[in-house]
Amino acid sequence: MLDYPTLKIIWWLLVGVLLVGFAIMDGHDMGVGTLLPFVGRNDVERRVVINTVGPHWDGNQVWFITGGGAIFAAWPLVYATAFSGFYWAMLAVLWALFFRPVGFDYRSKIHDATWRSTWDWGLFVGGAVPPLIFGVAFGNLLQGVPFGFDDSLVSTYTGSFWQLLNPFALLAGVVSSAMITFHGAVYLAHRTEGDIHRRARQAALWAGLLMLAAFSAAGLWLAKGIPGYVITSVVDPAALSNPIAKTVVRESGAWLANYHKVPLTLGVPVLAYAGTLLSLLMLSRGRTGLAFVASSLAIAGVIGTAGVSMFPFVMPSSSMPNASLTVWDSVSSQRTLGIMLVATLIFMPLIIAYTAWAYRVMAGKVTAAYVQKNDHSAY
Repeated sequence: MLDYPTLKIIWWLLVGVLLVGFAIMDGHDMGVGTLLPFVGRNDVERRVVINTVGPHWDGNQVWFITGGGAIFAAWPLVYATAFSGFYWAMLAVLWALFFRPVGFDYRSKIHDATWRSTWDWGLFVGGAVPPLIFGVAFGNLLQGVPFGFDDSLVSTYTGSFWQLLNPFALLAGVVSSAMITFHGAVYLAHRTEGDIHRRARQAALWAGLLMLAAFSAAGLWLAKGIPGYVITSVVDPAALSNPIAKTVVRESGAWLANYHKVPLTLGVPVLAYAGTLLSLLMLSRGRTGLAFVASSLAIAGVIGTAGVSMFPFVMPSSSMPNASLTVWDSVSSQRTLGIMLVATLIFMPLIIAYTAWAYRVMAGKVTAAYVQKNDHSAY
């Protein structure tokens, strides 16, 4: 079995991969839902938009469930503390997600304009709200979350829902929303033609530029105006989890320290810019498949930037810095991490292979003629 410190690093990377996978796979579904009321100007066009993601959106939810399960099993203290502190925010995500299965399944069952329009906006809510809240959550993590532990490691959250909606967190929400909308627009351009394709390309341009502008603004704000966290005591990576057995201080510019220590990590934020610009270039040349790959790389760059900047912190505490949760002291036992790694190495390739096969089977353009021909079976 691998040693404990190595397993801790591996699971930090794997959780990051699952978050990126969720943002790429379920993200383009949500991006399409966000764009639904705007790129589809009539009922047939909106059905075309829905059918680009309808057959596989529920399968992509696996990434969301797996990511949450991985955090629960690998970082139990993070899971417990986050779901306590972000309780109402997580409920808002779940409430928004409720619109998706009902909207996809029942939207086109009744030939009534009001009924269908209502569910179109429901799908918009289900696509637009979760990325916004996830971005706000990341913005709060970068600032520190007001929680602490007692001697029995029982966590106490001292903030409120409205405190989460601070200016920097809302800017991070804009980054996340624009990123997912951009990714969805690129996918929609890949799967459609005609007017919908043209509108999707326009949406991708504006969402991509907004994402880069907000991402740049957030980076500057983080570097100049938001102090990061630094562990000042000696940490034993092989020690058992005890998040209050260390000393942590806040320092200006601390979130940039990893880029100075390991200059190669600068490639992560560069990937966000390069992926976005390359995706827009490929869209302009009609290479929509490559554009989707590039936008996926951009997502990996944005999420990876947050991870690299915070490492080894996972959930810093603003009210009790010494209680900040890190890669070293918020994880499960060595045996648990080892068993989970074996299961991941077995099942993850199967999930990826099945997903690739499913997308290959459902490849091609969705057209108005297809929807009208399959009026009773299409979404």
